[in-house]
Amino acid sequence: MTQTEEPDLRPPELSATGRYLILAAAFLGWMFSGVQMSLMNLAAGSATTEFARTSILSESTGLSWRRCLPGSARASTNQLKDSFVKEIVKTQSPLWFARYNAAFLLGAACGGLVFGWVGDRWGRVRAMGLSIFWYSLFAGVGYFAATPEQLMLLRFIAALGVGGMWPAGVSLASEAWSDVSRPTLSGLIGTAANVGIVLMGAVGMVRQITPDSWRWTLLFAATPIVLGILVWLIVPESPGWLAMRARPGGAAKALPLWTVFRPPLLKLTLLGIALGAIPLLGGWGVTAWLIPWSDQVLGATDPFAKAKTSIMRAGGGAIGSLLGGWLADRFGRRTMYFLISLTTLGISECIYFFFAPADNWFSPLVFLVGFISTIFFGWLPLYLPELFPTEARATGTGVSFNFGRILTMIGVLGAGTLTSAFGGDYAAAGRVTSLIYALGMVVILFAPDTTGRKLRD
Repeated sequence: MTQTEEPDLRPPELSATGRYLILAAAFLGWMFSGVQMSLMNLAAGSATTEFARTSILSESTGLSWRRCLPGSARASTNQLKDSFVKEIVKTQSPLWFARYNAAFLLGAACGGLVFGWVGDRWGRVRAMGLSIFWYSLFAGVGYFAATPEQLMLLRFIAALGVGGMWPAGVSLASEAWSDVSRPTLSGLIGTAANVGIVLMGAVGMVRQITPDSWRWTLLFAATPIVLGILVWLIVPESPGWLAMRARPGGAAKALPLWTVFRPPLLKLTLLGIALGAIPLLGGWGVTAWLIPWSDQVLGATDPFAKAKTSIMRAGGGAIGSLLGGWLADRFGRRTMYFLISLTTLGISECIYFFFAPADNWFSPLVFLVGFISTIFFGWLPLYLPELFPTEARATGTGVSFNFGRILTMIGVLGAGTLTSAFGGDYAAAGRVTSLIYALGMVVILFAPDTTGRKLRD
C-alpha cells in the first residue's frame, strides 16, 4: 500500500526583486500618506478665507459680516467684507484647522481598524493597494467641495485609506524582511511620511497656496491612484501571511477584529494605543501648529512662510524617523521612548515660551523639534509588530496606531478650541499642549521591553 504524501504547503520564498518591490511599495504608499497628512496643514487657512469670502463659512457659523459695519456709512460692501473676513479668519481659522485634522484623524482610526482586518483576512497586498487607491480617489473628489463641511467630510473619507496604509504596509514589510534588517527597515518606513510632507511643502514653495489657489493641492494628492493599481498587479504577497493561510484551518485563522480587545491581547492593545497616541497627539496637537502660527505672523509679507516651516519640520522629521528604528535597537525600546518624550517636551516648551516665527532661531528649532519628535515614528513600526502574533499582527498594529488617532482627534479639537479661546494665540496654546509628552514618560514604564525579540509566530 502506497502512503500518500502530504502536499507541501510552504509558500515560495520571496526573490530579491519581490522583497524590494514590497519595500518600495510600502515606502511610496506611506510617503503619499504624508502628502495627505500635510495637505490641510498648508491649505486650511486659505480654504477658511475662501469660504469666508463667499459667505459660506459665515452662514455656517451663524455670523454676519454686516455686524462689522463701521461708523462711516460711505464704506463700500467690499471693504465691509474684507473687514469681516479678517475678523472671522482670526478666530475661525484655528477651529477649522482643528476640525479638518480631527476629521482626518477619525477617518484614519476607522481605516486602521477596517483595513487592518482586511490585511489579516484577505492579504497585505490587497489591503495596501486598496488603501492607496482609496485615499487618492477621495483626495481628488475634495477638489469639488463647496462648503467647509463638505471638505471636512471628504477629508474623513480619504483618511480611511491613510489609516489602512499603516497596518498593511508595516505588516507586509516586516514579514518580508529578516529580523536583522528590521531596525533599518522600520526607519525607512517611518521616514517615508516625512518625505511626503517635505514633498508637499516643496510643491507649495513652487506654487503658492492662497485663498484664490489652494484646491490644486487636492488634485496633487490624487496622483498616487496609479500606484494603488500597480501594487495590486505586481507586488508579491507576504510569505508570513501565505504560510498562515496554508496551515490547516488557515482560511479562518485571521482573528476577528474584536479579538485584540480580549485577553490575552487586551493589555498589549491598550498599551499599544497609548504609545501610539502620544506621538500623534504631539505631532498633530503641538508641532503641527507651528505651521499656521508662521502663516499668521509672516503670511502677509511672506506667503511661503508656512511652506518653509512645514519643510523644516518634516526635514528634521525625515532624519529622525530614519534613525528611530536603529536608536531603539541600540539603546532599547523603553529607554529610547522615554528619552524622546523628555527631549521633545523641553524643546517644544522652549519654542512656545521664548521664540516667535520672525526670530532667526525659529527655523532651526523647528527643524530640531521635528527631528526629535519623529524618532517616535521610526520606533513605532519596529515595536508595535513585536507585540502581536502573525494572525493578529496587522489588526493589532492598526488598532494600536490608528485607534490612538481617536484620542488625538479629541486632543486636536481641544487645541483648536484652546487657541481660539486665547484669541488666536498659538504660542499660549502650545505651552499647554506640549505637556502631552510628559505623559509619554509615564506610560512607557508599563510597557514590555521587546529589545532583541523576534517577531512572534
